[in-house]
Amino acid sequence: MGSGTLLAERESAGRQGAERSGPVLRFDRVTVSFDELRALDEVSFEVHAGESRVILGAAGSGKTVLLKTALGLIKPESGRVWVFGEDITEMPEPELFAIRARIGVLFQEGGLFDSLTIEENVGYPLENQPSLRCPPEERSRRVREALRFVELEHTLEKYPSELSGGMRRRVGIARAVVTEPELVLYDSPTAGLDPITAYTIIALIIKERDLRNITTVVVTHRYQDAHFLTNFRWDTTTGSLRPAPPGQTRVRFLVLREGRLVFEGTRAELEASRDPYLMKFVRREE
Repeated sequence: MGSGTLLAERESAGRQGAERSGPVLRFDRVTVSFDELRALDEVSFEVHAGESRVILGAAGSGKTVLLKTALGLIKPESGRVWVFGEDITEMPEPELFAIRARIGVLFQEGGLFDSLTIEENVGYPLENQPSLRCPPEERSRRVREALRFVELEHTLEKYPSELSGGMRRRVGIARAVVTEPELVLYDSPTAGLDPITAYTIIALIIKERDLRNITTVVVTHRYQDAHFLTNFRWDTTTGSLRPAPPGQTRVRFLVLREGRLVFEGTRAELEASRDPYLMKFVRREE
């Protein structure tokens, strides 16, 4: 059976699962404020299983706040947030542990602990999330698999300071996926990287998305990232990206402006817009 057929079957299963269980992530009129500044203003959207969302917006538009709110790290002052069908808006911290165990996160700049080895960094969720704890030998196996996925198995005993920026970002992806999450949130995964390294990071994100039918939310300032997420799939035969038929990747775009959601739609709809603010992001080819 070809890789295209396998990916199509996973995608079909993801759609069926979404129909049965509802959105993986849902915001309903969510408002978040810091002092007098509204970081999110009545934001509503939903993401179903196997879908991808690309979030664009100027600096300070609320992109990172949105991700932190989805994790329950920030509580909205109004509106509701559902994750995996559960209302987490006022959920106590201990109950959020089980929700977060099902979510992978790549923080800005990778978010690695300088004092821990690469093996310890990647294994951190498996050791510190109560619902994910596993015996040392199982943890070691899963860490090696995650690092092999990003082609960095040889860095187990190194420290973050010994790796390049792109390699640290790849380690961050390994840590995000080591728990085999159902939803992965990427916060500016290619920021500050050269174009070749940025391409490597986006290819890994697509690889994870397609091989495991992962629901994916990507905050980015690079429209080129969105181009690859929308128009390419992972080919298991060649171990590389290949062009995807139109509509197969199930990617939708969200654009934030001063905390408000000013656009939600497909890439074609975004590129057809004549709104000056939206056009800034479409033209930002790198």
